[in-house]
Amino acid sequence: MSRKMIDCRAVPNEVGCTLTIAGEEEEVLDAAVDHAIAKHGHAPDPDLREQLRGALQDAEVALA
Repeated sequence: MSRKMIDCRAVPNEVGCTLTIAGEEEEVLDAAVDHAIAKHGHAPDPDLREQLRGALQDAEVALA
């Protein structure tokens, strides 16, 4: 399975976050949902996970 990543710099955010999370898809999504709620103030909405899934990218070679 290929590694995935999500980069806060690529997703509009008001806090200027620069965190990048990489790993297996479900691990990244779990961490990204927790991060979005704790640091970005998102509500624990069922759609949040799917919105974040849409922002996933293949992990860069340097992170693989």
